Amino acid sequence: MSPTVKRVGPYRFFFYGNEGFEPPHIHVRRERMLAKFWLGRIELASSTGFRPHELFEIQRLVEGNATEFEGAWHEFFGT
Repeated sequence: MSPTVKRVGPYRFFFYGNEGFEPPHIHVRRERMLAKFWLGRIELASSTGFRPHELFEIQRLVEGNATEFEGAWHEFFGT
């Protein structure tokens, strides 16, 4: 299961239901591109296919929605 937390333009923000053992993070998908950002201290964990300028834009979206993303994480995983 990978619950969608938010959609912004072409981006889907979600996490995988089997990753509760990891620190809070959010995945971002657009078409076949995928990125993962840590939420504690917003930082890019991994990326496939996104160009650097787009990752910068996505990071700004993550920063602006970090409280919502972390809340959804803790609610889903019960932490």
